[in-house]
Amino acid sequence: MPYFLGEGIRSTAGAQPIGVVYGTHGNNLPPPNEVVDLYKSKNIQAMRLYDPNQAVLQALKGSNIQLLLDVPNADLQSLASSPSAAIDWVQRNVKAYFPDVSFKYIAVGHQVIPGVQAQYVLPAMKNIHSALSSAGLQNQIKVSTSIATGREVLEQYSPPSSSRLSSGASTYLGPMVQFLASNGAPLLVNLYTYRNYIGDPNHIGTEYALFTSPTSVIQDGRYNYQYLFDTIMDAIYVALEKLGGSNVTIVVSESGWPSAGGFGASVDNARTYNQNLINHVGQGTPRRPGKAIEAYVFEMFNENQKPQGAEQNFGLFYPDRQPVYPINFP
Repeated sequence: MPYFLGEGIRSTAGAQPIGVVYGTHGNNLPPPNEVVDLYKSKNIQAMRLYDPNQAVLQALKGSNIQLLLDVPNADLQSLASSPSAAIDWVQRNVKAYFPDVSFKYIAVGHQVIPGVQAQYVLPAMKNIHSALSSAGLQNQIKVSTSIATGREVLEQYSPPSSSRLSSGASTYLGPMVQFLASNGAPLLVNLYTYRNYIGDPNHIGTEYALFTSPTSVIQDGRYNYQYLFDTIMDAIYVALEKLGGSNVTIVVSESGWPSAGGFGASVDNARTYNQNLINHVGQGTPRRPGKAIEAYVFEMFNENQKPQGAEQNFGLFYPDRQPVYPINFP
């Protein structure tokens, strides 16, 4: 059914659930069972978890919350070099909880492309995929990795038709995209218009970044872009097409806006961005109209053990489970 935001966006809920990232870098956060209850009470149907935290996995049993589970970066080298290590990892962290926990994706590595650990990502993905296949879970759980959208990965994004990946990113993403395409898996993308905005506020207006622009900002042939989020999404789709991955879907594995602690960070901006994100993703993008985008809002709580500033203030909730601002999930 239709749902609304005060800024004026209206969309119809797509088939994809909206998720929220559950980070644990705080010494005052509620216990996992209370966190899972909060997800359920707010109708949050999917979760991203950055490591196989056993207490959280226990709390998720029987919840029907779809899970995107990360393989920590520290494990990449061992999993890349040892199929038996991958079998053990899947046995301990997935098979032991399946089907009581609704695993959907395994993210092998977090924003390590390009970089010194990038060489391990695809071999580790293949070993994890093989381990899932051995357990009979390859159709239920898809293996991917998460990438950033900064210049170290996406050198040019506007207009989308001229998008260009960095040479370092292309080196690793080329063969990786073929793996994703052959296994029907998406590419996980951490997409922050906030990062682009604070990097170039004189050229990227707040309305363009917050989904509140009343008119088109970028024209790209027959495509018109009203919102920066769509511009970046379609730039990645174009880049994937150039790598032979025209059938690879993008899942937005992180996106959010801080409520305090940095330039452009405010409660009003955070509420506006995140509610508009939730309301917008069912529409797709100009190049993929009507194709609902699966997205994970970053993040559930303000975390006091993160670096001082905006990093501590991306949460939808305070550690006492009170909302930082009102937000509605469809």
